Amino acid sequence: MLAVAATVVIAVFPHAYAQSLEENMRRAAGAYEQKDFTLAISLWKPLAEQGNAEAQTLLGAMYWQGEGVPRDHKEASRLYLLAAEQGYARAQYDIGFMYGFGEGIPPQDNVRAYTWISLAIERFTVKNEDRREQAIKDRATLASRMSKEQLAEAETAIKSWKPKQ
Repeated sequence: MLAVAATVVIAVFPHAYAQSLEENMRRAAGAYEQKDFTLAISLWKPLAEQGNAEAQTLLGAMYWQGEGVPRDHKEASRLYLLAAEQGYARAQYDIGFMYGFGEGIPPQDNVRAYTWISLAIERFTVKNEDRREQAIKDRATLASRMSKEQLAEAETAIKSWKPKQ
């Protein structure tokens, strides 16, 4: 019932929802910067559950670091993957990093790591140039560990990838 009501509000008042979303994201970021992790989580979690890729990524980072929540790389990878599948560059990099360099969750997979990091490189904006440069270095490290067959498999996956909505 609550989900139906939220859908009606979003459909009828999309501008108000966008302002509310933007305001909640800004409030959560401010809370996070002030180390008020409880408030940040309370604002990001419902947005993440509704499928907001940025909130999923930021909440995933909190699980990765154990900020305001128990450190949980499995939950971090789940959230990163949800956002990465939507085409969110930071999440694509983060899940790629976990596959290539992470601490065991998900299991190491150089092909998936190379694929996700390459997709992130394509999507990072000028505002994220530092992350893009790091992703390029990480992709080169991965490529040095991979066979020609693995690189070809990753390139095929990159070319056929489509975001989920």
